Amino acid sequence: MTGHDWSDVRQRLGLLAADPAADEVFGAGGHGWELEPPLTPAELAELEDQFRVELPAEYRSFLLQAGRGGAGPAYGLFPPRRADGRWQWEGDGADMTTPDSLARPFPYTEAFNQADDLPEQPEEDDFASAQEYDAAEESWWERHDAIMYDEAHFVGLLYLCHKGCALRDVLVVTGPARGTMWADGTAEQGGLEPLLDDDGTPLGFAGWYRRWLDQAGPLADPTGP
Repeated sequence: MTGHDWSDVRQRLGLLAADPAADEVFGAGGHGWELEPPLTPAELAELEDQFRVELPAEYRSFLLQAGRGGAGPAYGLFPPRRADGRWQWEGDGADMTTPDSLARPFPYTEAFNQADDLPEQPEEDDFASAQEYDAAEESWWERHDAIMYDEAHFVGLLYLCHKGCALRDVLVVTGPARGTMWADGTAEQGGLEPLLDDDGTPLGFAGWYRRWLDQAGPLADPTGP
């Protein structure tokens, strides 16, 4: 399966790190423009075996050629690490990626928002007493969490980076949208939506990562002006 050529990435990151304005790039303090060492083919095979998936080709090639994580969009790319013989991605929200969830197909191909199914939130003026309102409010929040965080919405997703305020970008690993990057805006009742290039084309991992690299600064591209 075809991957991607990542041979230029470390040079571009080095140029960015040397830019006096590098620290001003959002999230740069979290990753310091450094990539962790790549995975070996044996490590990648073990990881995929434990998660019972084959990772999309562009991301697989990044893990093998560029690095397992570190410098990347927002606060950086979650790295997979092995502890006690088991692999797990590490980062804020990375624990949402589990072998049970990743092997199940993500069912969506178009943006959706679980919040569309929420009932109207209670208004205090509609209740005769504060106790009745509090009970209705508690019931509403229970319903809110059951709808918004139903695990069926998040299967097949590999959580790769944290953008702040519990907003994250994910890679679809299993399902009809396999290989595309999505934004998870559940924390702000924004649902999940595919990330698109300027022409409306769904972004894969390579397009997502390189768009960040291109936008990080002019020195990120050694062939540029």
